[in-house]
Amino acid sequence: MGDKTGVIIYINGPVIKADNMQDFRMREMVTVSDKKLIGEVISIDGSIGTIQVYEETSGLKVGQKVYGTGKPLSLKLGPGIIGNIFDGIERPLNYIYKKSGNFIGEGIGLASIDLSHIWKTDISVNIGDELKEGDVFGAVQETPLIKHYLMVPPGISGKVIFKVDNGNYNMEEVLVKLEKGNASFELKMYQEWPIRTPRPIKQRLPIQKPLITGQRVIDTFFPIAKGGTAAIPGGFGTGKTMTQHQIAKWSDADIIVYVGCGERGNEMTEVLEDFPKLIDPVSGLSLMNRTILIANTSNMPVAAREASIYTGVTIAEYFRDMGYNVAVMADSTSRWAEALREISGRLEEMPAEEGYPAYLPSRLAEFYERAGYVKTLCDKEASVTIIGAVSPAGGDFSEPVTQNTKRFVNVFLGLDRKLAYARHYPAINWLSSYSGYLTSLEEWYKDNVAEDMMELRGEMLSILQEESDLLEVVKLVGEDVLPDDQRLTLEIAKVIKIGYLQQNAFHKEDTYVPLNKQYEMLKIIDLLYKESKEAIKEGIPISKVKSPEIYEKVVKMKYTIPNEYKNEFDDLSNEIKSYFEGLMHTYDMNAYER
Repeated sequence: MGDKTGVIIYINGPVIKADNMQDFRMREMVTVSDKKLIGEVISIDGSIGTIQVYEETSGLKVGQKVYGTGKPLSLKLGPGIIGNIFDGIERPLNYIYKKSGNFIGEGIGLASIDLSHIWKTDISVNIGDELKEGDVFGAVQETPLIKHYLMVPPGISGKVIFKVDNGNYNMEEVLVKLEKGNASFELKMYQEWPIRTPRPIKQRLPIQKPLITGQRVIDTFFPIAKGGTAAIPGGFGTGKTMTQHQIAKWSDADIIVYVGCGERGNEMTEVLEDFPKLIDPVSGLSLMNRTILIANTSNMPVAAREASIYTGVTIAEYFRDMGYNVAVMADSTSRWAEALREISGRLEEMPAEEGYPAYLPSRLAEFYERAGYVKTLCDKEASVTIIGAVSPAGGDFSEPVTQNTKRFVNVFLGLDRKLAYARHYPAINWLSSYSGYLTSLEEWYKDNVAEDMMELRGEMLSILQEESDLLEVVKLVGEDVLPDDQRLTLEIAKVIKIGYLQQNAFHKEDTYVPLNKQYEMLKIIDLLYKESKEAIKEGIPISKVKSPEIYEKVVKMKYTIPNEYKNEFDDLSNEIKSYFEGLMHTYDMNAYER
């Protein structure tokens, strides 16, 4: 603790003002009163400092002291993070529960990962080695899935003058000592890093790989890139959390950081109960072996909610620096923006649109800009992908948080209330959603899936767009007056929507679909469309073209053809071709007889 002390002169919820603060720094972490409540300096005006407190402030009095720490609000980053459940400022909820029961008590302090835990440690450097920032000097097997690399903290380099042997150590023990000139540095198992400062990298790389989620509407139509940004906006009950759960469970990210930011307590409880039971589909082990949960529910202190997404992204950057691809789920950034609005109101700042502070866009930009596909300080390629849910009031996408988020993200997966109420999940509206990564990922899809994958995608989207235009006509005059080729468009659009875009999270074969199966499904729908179109050109009526049996088989192929398919798509393709060959032949015979 520093020797500096301020004196409280004003208290307004989580915002307090103190005198005698001229020696404190902006963004310095402080402890408030003898309860040692954690806070952060957010403005200094002469000797008056304003502090936002990350804990409940009931019971504070004017005249109590504020103590400086001399450092910004920082996280301890080391083994013990994965599989853990934290609050918004990285305090483990298990520790809090043991200390204060069902409710977060006052003055628990800045508890963090367990520094006394013993880890089996392998040291990979020798005395005399030159190490620079970001270099790996050892490793710990943190979970069966994740090896935790011990790295030289940013800003430190030198020659190894001391190292321990491989063995079991706690996190406070010095493992390696470096010397550079007259300075020496002790390296422990953990680092500390301020949450509002992005961790350094060597180079930003171009986006070139998709984040495979196994959700057809995302992977095929609106792909998210590794190192990219995405927003999932939607009104109440449209499936934002469920969509993020599916991505968290099935995506090919190495590590998932799930930030429950200001969500309802019961919803977060469901996450806390469900995630430990979920099985990672790749390894067959518990999903918690590669997941970090940050729970900051709507009844927790509002200032900690504002900090929670920075906590999440800082942890993600730390694991990115080891060479892992990390996905951050922020659920939801609207609740985070509401926390900004509340604190801004208590600070008596001039409100902007809908009462949000004028700096809302820049704060959103700061957060999303921390995503990226990078070359780390230790020369590994790695990424942080950020997927933020947005909860616009009343499902109104024109409100400030959705509109500003749209400016800074490249994938917009707009959830539709009508689709959700019709039980069409994921309820992603294919007409209002978009992905800005199509051009960057086109080569990858050509090389790794199929040459014509993106062409097929374009054809399917144009059918859906055409269907949307035709439905306006149908509302006015009915479907019967449409020519057969336009009625076919409506039928094929129905096949695309039900057979391809709708996905059952609780069906063994349909909850996750590999990319090669997605492509084969697209080819079958395209074949059905082309064969039907050809038959209609020959004058065969739509009633004959639309065979209930064939169309039903195409719609149900997502359930009937396994993900580990063999010849099933060829068989279905041949069945479609032979049906239409028979239909054309019968029609030709009838024409000849006439």
